[in-house]
Amino acid sequence: MTEPDRAARRDGGAAHRASADRAMNGDGGTAAGRAAAAQAVAATAVDAYPRIVAALIRITGDWTLAEDSAQEALARALTRWPVEGVPANPGGWLMTVARNRVLDVLRRAEVERRKLRELAVLALTAATTEPAEEVVDDRLRLIFTCCHPALALEARVALTLRTICAVPTADIARVFLVSESTMTRRLTRAKTKIADARIPYRVPRGAALTERLPGVLAVLYLLFTQGYDADGEPAFAEEAIRLARLLVRLMPDQSEAVALLALFLLQHSRHAARRDTNGDLVPLDRQDRSRWDQVTIAEGVRLLGRLSHSGPYAWQARIAACHATAARAEETDWRRIAECYDQLIRLQPTPVVALNRAVAHGYASGPAAGLALLAEARTGGALDAYPLALAVEADLVARQGDRERAAALFREAAARTPGDAERRALLDRAGPG
Repeated sequence: MTEPDRAARRDGGAAHRASADRAMNGDGGTAAGRAAAAQAVAATAVDAYPRIVAALIRITGDWTLAEDSAQEALARALTRWPVEGVPANPGGWLMTVARNRVLDVLRRAEVERRKLRELAVLALTAATTEPAEEVVDDRLRLIFTCCHPALALEARVALTLRTICAVPTADIARVFLVSESTMTRRLTRAKTKIADARIPYRVPRGAALTERLPGVLAVLYLLFTQGYDADGEPAFAEEAIRLARLLVRLMPDQSEAVALLALFLLQHSRHAARRDTNGDLVPLDRQDRSRWDQVTIAEGVRLLGRLSHSGPYAWQARIAACHATAARAEETDWRRIAECYDQLIRLQPTPVVALNRAVAHGYASGPAAGLALLAEARTGGALDAYPLALAVEADLVARQGDRERAAALFREAAARTPGDAERRALLDRAGPG
């Protein structure tokens, strides 16, 4: 992906670039007018696109028709707004154009009159300056439908990216290491399964909401890590943050959703300092903390202040806050981090949490304590295929003074690491040899 593509997403265009490129090659208005229109469309699309797609899916049940109509509305805006000017209610204008396209298609297909009457009601919604509550609910319905447990986890992430974030299929395919045609087929199968299995297009309530919400949050967490990982796509992390904000806005009483947003913000606040000028990863303790985004950190800390519960994302967010609020690496409150991991592992007794707990105690109580917990985490071979376990051992051994063994462990970890950036970082820790 080119830098202009990434910039377009950061400016709010998400993945509506394809429609923009097609329309911008037309003849509408001056170059300055087209640029202004593109900026207006990008800014409007961030909020309007998922709302339009969600509303049209609710009424028609046709995912492809809804997505195509929303994309067509964006393309028309880019040709007409430079000439006619940006409308007073850009989101309403886009909704009207998308609705009218669906009406035309349904009329041609002679679809039942009930759907036509329901679509006509959308004209009233589109004409208002504020989104109707029903349409806001549609976006939430769409998120829960994309993240339904009947779908495979990978399908949930891909469908969320494509339908809610409008990320191009080619970009999704690249992250999942498959061809665009393969990803297209997977997305089609997921939509077909939703239709064939009659997966309800609604937000669960009561006990069902308590049961389903963790699955939705898990999809957003995976989406964030796809962008935050060393060789990931940064725009995916930004999309995860945007969706987490949407969830918090629509479900403000769900504490774990608030905690997840806080975690994302505190982690993402460091993204500008994670690589050096050569593009290589910079370890946390060596990062230039003046490059950390203090506004984002402050927002994450404020969100944490709203929490009174102790769910898994809340504990992870508290750990991230300990790192983000330390002015220097030496001032990191490792004892507090170790305490948080002690609580987290009771809720999520996974090998990776156990590994991170060993790291925390290794800094809080010394490398011997960390190595003891690492040995415990490795029981049963749970971390045998995880290169970072070797890197953790290397760091702890180095702090005990055995640099030769540590270097060998760092090199072994690098040999097992698939990502180029992480491999280079591990070899750098190993030193010459």
